[in-house]
Amino acid sequence: MERKIFWTVFTVLGLLADFLLPIWWGLAATIPCLFIAWWVAYRSDWF
Repeated sequence: MERKIFWTVFTVLGLLADFLLPIWWGLAATIPCLFIAWWVAYRSDWF
């Protein structure tokens, strides 16, 4: 279940970053998106 949550959150945040930010900022925002998705799925105890 956590893996599905992780990939869903990562995809949503990645797409938001790609559409809302310029190309290089969107690429740079991938690392924080990865960290946020990992935290939500595995560390937050929400799921």
